[in-house]
Amino acid sequence: MGTGGRTDAEGPGRTRAHPGARVALRAEGAGDLLHLVRSGRATTRGALQQVTGLSRATVGQRLDRLFRAGWLREGAGGPAGSPLGGRPALRLEFDDAHAVVLAAALETRHARVALLTLGGTVLAEHTGPLAVEEGPDAVLGELGARFAELLRGTGHPAASVCGIGLAVPGPVDTASGRVVQPPIMPGWDGYDIRGRLRRAFTGRTGAPADLPVLVDNDANLMAYGEQRSHYPHCPSFALVKVSTGIGSGVVVGGEVYRGVDGGAGDIGHIRVPGGADALCRCGSYGCLAAVASGGAVARRLTGAGVPAASGSDVRELLEAGHPAAVGFAREAGRQVGEVLATVVTLLNPGVLMIAGDLAGTPFLTGVRELLYQRALPRSTAHLDVVTSRLGEHAALVGAGTLVVEHLYAPERVEERLLALGV
Repeated sequence: MGTGGRTDAEGPGRTRAHPGARVALRAEGAGDLLHLVRSGRATTRGALQQVTGLSRATVGQRLDRLFRAGWLREGAGGPAGSPLGGRPALRLEFDDAHAVVLAAALETRHARVALLTLGGTVLAEHTGPLAVEEGPDAVLGELGARFAELLRGTGHPAASVCGIGLAVPGPVDTASGRVVQPPIMPGWDGYDIRGRLRRAFTGRTGAPADLPVLVDNDANLMAYGEQRSHYPHCPSFALVKVSTGIGSGVVVGGEVYRGVDGGAGDIGHIRVPGGADALCRCGSYGCLAAVASGGAVARRLTGAGVPAASGSDVRELLEAGHPAAVGFAREAGRQVGEVLATVVTLLNPGVLMIAGDLAGTPFLTGVRELLYQRALPRSTAHLDVVTSRLGEHAALVGAGTLVVEHLYAPERVEERLLALGV
């Protein structure tokens, strides 16, 4: 899942194929066959022959390598037979139980870690306090310890972990895996996150020293997880996360759009007319996050005599139906909705998802009021404005999916098979 055609040894890869086109296969094309099976484009031996133009023997040889690696399995076929005719064929399936993925979602004041199957099912998780302002060395060391504890608690050996995904609340250059000038992550700018997290985990578990670690912005991974899990056929998907800060993730054509260097979607730092005197954590005045984020609503509540320190405190007040919190959240939604009118006009998404601490009825009502008032009817005619389906698991599922798509991309499968000796 790279951008700009850029891929490195640990950065997410990318593959594209027109739905009706034959696949351009390499000399060793097991990865292409696996991709066809995983995507659902061809799930029988006969369908693979038809799509690729390869002979039955060649398809069989390449599939045999995937079976020996434990990556494919055969299940009972459906009522329809092979496209080449004959009796119903056995269905080829990606075996998502042959390995597991570790994922973490880092927030400003706490972190959630999880163990997932390759299909995105959460097997075990833990959430606890962890302040991002403690700095990368301490925070990543603690994440490594929590990962190790998850494995001990579930009985999974370290050797079963194929990779680690991490969601962070800041812009990420995915080529290097480092955050770039993050407003709410002091001390993290340019830090080697991948190396430190890998050492923190492998040093406690004996996992391979070259274990892949992928890092991306939390809103990007939330969008990726939600789109892949519940809106796979939506060609333009946008998610806005409103918690302590405000960020957004965009998935276009099944891929996260990150911009030139990972800065796409940072709508929390768009200047808004009503915030001229509001100082943002980035150091500027008038940012959307300074007037409409969970942190901003918390400050307004505190000023009105209702103690609140963060977006999570606001969420608790909203869940309790506190009238001041409801009013401030609706107004914040209106301010965000005004910015989203431009976003929707630019991207023309099919789904606009609101997520995070403020993603409830009051905030959503405010968003809809201004969005439909300011955006052109043409831009909203086929738009669904919804709230999160995965909830607190969204970033974890997105991080796990990012790792899986990286490891099982066609161009990477061959080198992994050779390493396994198959």
